[in-house]
Amino acid sequence: MSAPAHLAAEALLPVNPVLGILLAALLLTAAGVAAFARLTQDSGAGYARAVITAGLRATVQLAAVSLIIGWAVGAVPTLLGFVALMFTVAVWTAGRRITGNRTWWWATAPIAAGVLPVIATLVLTGLVPVEGIALIPIAGILIGGALTATVLAGRRALAELHGRRGEVEAGMALGLLEREARLEIARPVASEALLPGLDQTRTVGLVTLPGAFVGMLLGGASPLMAGAVQLFVLVALVLVQVVAVAVTLELIARGRLHRKGMP
Repeated sequence: MSAPAHLAAEALLPVNPVLGILLAALLLTAAGVAAFARLTQDSGAGYARAVITAGLRATVQLAAVSLIIGWAVGAVPTLLGFVALMFTVAVWTAGRRITGNRTWWWATAPIAAGVLPVIATLVLTGLVPVEGIALIPIAGILIGGALTATVLAGRRALAELHGRRGEVEAGMALGLLEREARLEIARPVASEALLPGLDQTRTVGLVTLPGAFVGMLLGGASPLMAGAVQLFVLVALVLVQVVAVAVTLELIARGRLHRKGMP
């Protein structure tokens, strides 16, 4: 990082004891609010402990990743291995969050269908080289977006099917195939998983300045170049999430992703 960019980054968020104290205070406050509001998970467990655990895990994981990335970008095999690790963790997280059973591995399909074609296109066109640090942040953004869309679509669709199982059976009694009956119920709620990404794209520059834009500015890029890269990331992310939601919906309609007791 150049000297001006380094100074800009330090001015934005200096890494010092004050930052550590503030992070701890924010995390404890979030846990306290969750406990006060009695926010609970599907299992009935409170979210307060989950908030603390997530914050601590993020601290440890980011510290480790900061060290590992410097080693991973030194060679193509380790670089691709790190991207594969991110993909594997995303599949495991999404699958277990949606189903909680052995069908979790079907989450590979929506995440792969959304992410792999976009990354392959970037590499084949030369826009993102398979070297250095370029591939990891782009892959991470796309995989993270696919993970979020898959989880939201999957959980909402399965919950809706469970609550309206009678309507699924009624549709089948009227002559619909089981897949079609499930789609009629699950499609509207699963589609809502696209709203966060669409809202982010609609309001970019007006409400928020996303990470890719800010990061490039701090790295010394011009505002025009930073804006172009951020636009590409947002559009690619929309594509990834649309594909992920569509594939997740199809898997649920066909009964590949399911929970115990589902119709």
